[in-house]
Formats: sequence, structure tokens, C-alpha cells
Amino acid sequence: MAAKSSAQSFEQNPLTEVLAPPPDSAAIRPEPSDLFRDNPVDLQVLRELENRNILHAGQFSFEQVVELCKLAAILENIEVWPYHPLDGKITVTAFFEASTRTRTSFESAILRLDGKIISIADGSTTGQAKGESLQDIGEMFNAYADLVIMRHTDTDAPERILENLRAPLINAGNGSGEHPTQALADWYALLKWQPRLAEPYRRGQPKLNLGILGTPGSMRAVKSFLLMALLFRDHIRKVTIISEMADPFGEDVTAQLGDAGITYEVTNDVREHLPDLDVIYMNSIAFLGDSYKTLDSRYKLNADSPLKKDAVILHPLARRDELDTSLDKTSHNLYFSQAHGAVFVRQALLMSVLGRLKALPSFIDIENSSSD
Repeated sequence: MAAKSSAQSFEQNPLTEVLAPPPDSAAIRPEPSDLFRDNPVDLQVLRELENRNILHAGQFSFEQVVELCKLAAILENIEVWPYHPLDGKITVTAFFEASTRTRTSFESAILRLDGKIISIADGSTTGQAKGESLQDIGEMFNAYADLVIMRHTDTDAPERILENLRAPLINAGNGSGEHPTQALADWYALLKWQPRLAEPYRRGQPKLNLGILGTPGSMRAVKSFLLMALLFRDHIRKVTIISEMADPFGEDVTAQLGDAGITYEVTNDVREHLPDLDVIYMNSIAFLGDSYKTLDSRYKLNADSPLKKDAVILHPLARRDELDTSLDKTSHNLYFSQAHGAVFVRQALLMSVLGRLKALPSFIDIENSSSD
């Protein structure tokens, strides 16, 4: 079953104007409607996510990522709050590790869908500070909320809370593990930039040279971005990992790259490879146990870096000096649009997981709506 977008006939999302780059900037904000125009959303694919835990980037299918991004593009265009999609639903945002963008973008997404939030912005204010186990916290959350979104410094935290938690869990970052919804935001930005990526590869189409500045083995956002990239492998010519480490992956990522048959190389030479890259994904902060480590000073980009003319840069933020502000107003800047789009792709995911796609019949024409 499919849904045909009719976004043009409904009220424009008021965020559209403020998300546009300022007049003196060449930063990219791709047009969302290019992703869903003449390409209806398949709601049946999104229903597969209902009541699912969202733990890993690799758990999604190509079709699920594409349909989430198409729905997100509609939500980016449409004023959504009047339809109250999450009315009556309560979400716990439990952040046992510091966060700015992830927590606030999730909470913004929930509030703009008319959901309710129990916000834990600091783990030291919970019973965990007194020695309470995550297993017991999970049991308590069952009575408090319909969904839990959790970030934690421990990589095994999702496994522990899920021993007793029966409400769906969305992993918002687990130690050096993964950050699957960041990967959705990353690929949402890329699919808006190149809508052809949302379709099966056709012979003769150009393929992307994808570059990653960082260490997927210890940078969870980088790892999840790379693992989700495997779903788009037919559109990718080569992946170049630029890292100070000889083995930046870890065994699990290496095995998945091998299984996917994707061509990749590892190098520590930034300037040699930059001119060949169409997409550069970078991050500076690696989480190692109980501390943070930043990239070597060699791995920095600025407006004088030898970038390909039409190359785009992605960065999950927060940044330090590895991504110079001199790039902010250039056409290489896709990272601001990437950050803004996180709200809309998380809205699409929340509605899917909580089974509230049927609450939005007004801005998409649903075929066979009786089956909803």
C-alpha cells in the first residue's frame, strides 16, 4: 500500500523560512519536495517499525530508510502540529550522558507532534546515582511512558535496560557503540541532496566517492553512518577512511564491510585524497571508556582545503577546530541542513515506532485507508 503526497495543498511548515541559509551564504539546503515528488510514501514499509527497538543502523532495510526520509521530507514541508500525531503518547528522554542536539531535537520532534515528554537531562539526578541498576530503571519506565529514548556512556547499556524494559527503546548513543538516528539524519541530508540515491541504482549513473575523517571503531556517529552506507553500496564507488589509526574499524565493522563487498581503503593522508571525494563525513570526538579523545591536528578542513568543487561536508556536531567556520557560508556546507533535518526524520521514526501513521491522513492521501 502506498500513500500519495499532497503537500502542496496544505499549510507550509513555518520553519522553512528560518531554516533557509542567509542571503550572503552559499550553504546548501536541498529542497525536501524533490525527494517525495512523484514518489509516494509506502506506509506499509514504515509499519514494519511499529513497536520495534531502534538500536543499530544496520537493522534498517534500504526501503525503510528511504521511506522514513520521504516522510521526513513531507514533514519538513508541512505544518504538522494541528494533526496531533502523538497526542496521548508519553516519551521518556533519558540522557545519562551529555547531549545538546540529540536530546533537544528529539524533544522538539515530540512536542511538534503534540506528544508529552518526561525529560532526564542529567543521569546524576536519577536513582542510578544511588546505585540503582538499569534493569530496575527499565522496569519502572514501563509504567511511566510509551517509549524510551536513552543515551548512556556504557556501550552495553541498551542490553541491560532491555532485560526488563518492554516499551520500545530508541538508542540515542551508547558509549562507543552506535547512534542510529544520527545516521538517519545523515542519510536524510544526502538523499535530499541527491534524490537518485533513494532509488535502485541504474546503469550509467555516477557513483559517489565517500570519504570519512575519523575512526569508526571508536566514534559511534561515524560507525553508524558507515554501516548505513552499506545499504546504499550500489551508489558508492569507493569509501576512503582517513585516520591516524592503522585499523580504525574494529572487527565487527571490518566483517560487515567485507560481507557487503564494498571497496574501501584506509589512509592517513588527508590532502592527497580530498580532491577525489564527493562526500566528506567527519567527526572529531571519540569516546574511549570514560573519556573523550579528539582527532590529530592534521585532520582539519577549512576554506583553503583542496576540496572537489561540488563536494559536500557532513558533520554530526558538536565541532571543535577540525571544521573551520570559514566553510560555513560555502556550498560545501551540508552540515547545517543535516542538523536541521534531524527533527523531521526523528518525527517520521517516532510516528512509525509508536504506530501513529494513521493520525496523519490530512496531509497525505492514503490509498486503501480502511486497512490503517
